Amino acid sequence: MSDTSRKILLVQGMDDKHVVKHIWYQHYHEPPPFSIKHKGGIEELLKSIPVELGVEKIQALGIMIDANDDPNKRWKQLVNRISRIPLHLIPEIPEPDGTIIKSQPRLGVWMMPDNQSSGEIETFIRQLIPNDDQIWPRSKRYVEDIPDKYRKFKPRKELKAKIHAWLAVREKPRPMGVAIKTGDLDTDALLAIQFYE
Repeated sequence: MSDTSRKILLVQGMDDKHVVKHIWYQHYHEPPPFSIKHKGGIEELLKSIPVELGVEKIQALGIMIDANDDPNKRWKQLVNRISRIPLHLIPEIPEPDGTIIKSQPRLGVWMMPDNQSSGEIETFIRQLIPNDDQIWPRSKRYVEDIPDKYRKFKPRKELKAKIHAWLAVREKPRPMGVAIKTGDLDTDALLAIQFYE
């Protein structure tokens, strides 16, 4: 079993995988020393946790999930899936800098965007858009000006629409991870540093 297969990070989707990979590379200038498995959604990720925890010789399991509208509910869903780890090791709420549970295997959890707030990966990415970016206000306005009857997204997904409108007008329209690679997003922003450390 290779070192990277002994250390695994579970994420919900491909965007999450590429964001992690590119943030890591920006700071360490090498590929991550762990495997990243995208599960295609929260339900699939939650179902896979007991299986991944049971893999022989695994040293560390990381889990990155979106809090969405209810961080407390999401945390409880997660805790229910890691029931093989003694409850006294698991905090009642996520740690603000990310939760590390000193179990065997070691377990780390990051709940997007910041382990406390509601939101998702786009909420995290919003914090990486430079303050002096001239396109962000226009991207926000573009989405806000779409009449309700033409909106194909749910109200809670408005920030996601704004982020993707912003990404669409980069030099080459690109996913979030590539926008990190090209320097369009600031990986020295406080939340990014908190995340990768």
